[in-house]
Amino acid sequence: MSADQTAPARETMDFDVVVVGAGPAGLAAACRLGQLGAETGGGLSVCVVDKAADVGAHILSGAVIETRALAELFHDYKGLGAPVDVDVVRDRVRWLLGPEKSVDVPNFLVPAPLHNRGNAIVSLGQLCRWLAERAELLGCNVLPGFAAAEILYDERGRVAGVVTGDMGRARDGSEKPNYQPGFELRAKYVIFAEGCRGHLGRQLERRFGLRKGKDPQHYGLGLKEVWEVDASAYRRGEVVHTIGWPLDNATDGGGFLYHAEEGRVSIGFVVSLGYRNPHLNPFAEFQRWKHHRAIEPVLRGGKRIAYGARAVNKGGLASLSELVVPGGLLVGCEAGFLNGAKIKGTHTALKTGMLAAEAIFAALARGDGGGHELHEYTRSVRASWVWDELHRARNFSAGFAKLGRLGGAALAFVEHNLLGGRTPLTLHDRVPDHAKLAHAADAPVIAYPAPDGVISFDRLSSVYLANTQHDEDQPVHLVLGDPELPIERNLPLYAEPAQRYCPAAVYEIVTEADGSPRFRINAANCVHCKACDIKDPAQNITWVPPEGGSGPTYSAM
Repeated sequence: MSADQTAPARETMDFDVVVVGAGPAGLAAACRLGQLGAETGGGLSVCVVDKAADVGAHILSGAVIETRALAELFHDYKGLGAPVDVDVVRDRVRWLLGPEKSVDVPNFLVPAPLHNRGNAIVSLGQLCRWLAERAELLGCNVLPGFAAAEILYDERGRVAGVVTGDMGRARDGSEKPNYQPGFELRAKYVIFAEGCRGHLGRQLERRFGLRKGKDPQHYGLGLKEVWEVDASAYRRGEVVHTIGWPLDNATDGGGFLYHAEEGRVSIGFVVSLGYRNPHLNPFAEFQRWKHHRAIEPVLRGGKRIAYGARAVNKGGLASLSELVVPGGLLVGCEAGFLNGAKIKGTHTALKTGMLAAEAIFAALARGDGGGHELHEYTRSVRASWVWDELHRARNFSAGFAKLGRLGGAALAFVEHNLLGGRTPLTLHDRVPDHAKLAHAADAPVIAYPAPDGVISFDRLSSVYLANTQHDEDQPVHLVLGDPELPIERNLPLYAEPAQRYCPAAVYEIVTEADGSPRFRINAANCVHCKACDIKDPAQNITWVPPEGGSGPTYSAM
């Protein structure tokens, strides 16, 4: 909205820098701004806003992390109490050949970026809570429970801040007795760190053409559970990745088991959202994967204590957006910095957040009044190790998309183990994920076994473990461009895939009394994964932020 646009009366707060998103990128930016202020005596006013009720409540990742960037941000991070306690001591990749058979991939054949010795197994949510504490100690304001709903622009069209969402609106948009308008948070610069498929980031892409000449971003849907396992099955510090079954050769994805702290094992499954068969159900693939002979013994006798899901970007360097707009900078997964070859984005998120902070601090220190395109941030990213590793891994995602599992794995081995990432060619995948679906009539129906309630579960019981909370009397945050299109187009052509790709049972086809089908949205189930915003073949669903504080409440994800 422009500064002179008619709008409800809102309270306004002014800052030097507003950071949207309390994930690793946003919090690293805040911490670095605080450090630079302390070092120079020129402290800035910094505000971090996040839509989750508490910092970390919407953070979900595997997570095995490289600690390089964390050590650059806080040299003595362990001495300062960072929750980074489990080092990777065993690491292997297992190829699942069917529901029972598997082989360990010889270590020398595993692409070099997938080796994890020297890395750490963490709860990224806990790490973000620690980073938020450090940011506050460095003088930053961290405000969870406030969803950045709109971007403020000044009279010259430059980013000038954000507006947080209204609280207390009814489903029809009317004001309830507890109504409170959102706040205008104005800033000289805004750092956008919403994570993968950020709502405001998408608006910036369209307004400023940030994706012009780029490959479309590509995504995976990551599903995760945390288990407390029997002591006999627990192997602290062990990391296992799987490829192969139950996915076919044309569908990119795989599973993981990370033996974390205190007898807990984080398990998960990632399915490329470029899959072709509209009958595929990522959640059901995850549940049947757990019954493999190589996986189930770890879980048997244990207890599932947490569940969640989140989209991850995987397009790599060719899909990276432009990084700056007038008055704004994009960091971490907002821009697409995840390294698919490593299956990691935390270290690149931390580093790009730090580089953005340094560019802003330098600009304001030389008297910059704000609102400019800080191309020095782009230059510093290109000169950093982030750009170097993404350049080496630039063919990973496109290689699997074009060559399938066997061809993609072979290319990754040659590029990384034989050529060290210095390959002369660059592959591209220019077809968006949503456009890759085949028609339902041309694809085989997949018969999924019923969950047993011991190892495998249904979606509703899983959503319960995500502690998802939404006031049902608030505007629906999953917006249909054309309410008729799911039944008129998606159902006959694709058997309405939203029924299957959603990992939280938000979407379903119900039969009315007259026998006609109806598309129902159970928005209260939503875990904010963004799969619908990405995979809907008609691009008819737009995810927008619900009331601040709504959504999942992850504690140790």
